[in-house]
Amino acid sequence: METLVITLLTIDTIALIVLVLLQSGKSAGLSGAISGGAEQLFGKQKARGIDAVLHRSTVVTGVLFFVLAFLTGYIV
Repeated sequence: METLVITLLTIDTIALIVLVLLQSGKSAGLSGAISGGAEQLFGKQKARGIDAVLHRSTVVTGVLFFVLAFLTGYIV
């Protein structure tokens, strides 16, 4: 059981890294960080197409990562 969970955690970690690296940058620099956060907060920019799929996949793999990490800590 322990080997299975650690293997799944490793696969999920690699998938999470790849998904984060595939996403496009929203803005660059300090001014982009300030205005980009405000635009996302108020819903000015919406993710469309492949960006939406990558975003949802990243959220799912992130949640799975935490579940597997807690499960690994519980088992070991």
